[in-house]
Amino acid sequence: MTEEKTTFSLEEAFEQLDGMLEELESPQISLEKSFETYQAAMELLKKCDASIDQVEKKVLALNAEGELDEFQPESE
Repeated sequence: MTEEKTTFSLEEAFEQLDGMLEELESPQISLEKSFETYQAAMELLKKCDASIDQVEKKVLALNAEGELDEFQPESE
């Protein structure tokens, strides 16, 4: 039995989420199926959030002295 190595792609995840949203908006979807789809979408969103957090931690920016600093998003 071989273990498949999979990589997580945000682009693919967003496409899946779009498909799930379309499914949830369908008037023919059953209550049970909508609940299953919602749960799967929430799990996928958690993976997306974790992936984005990892990327943000890796992003570095040069400061005025030419040194690397961790990325700090601007607060609104």
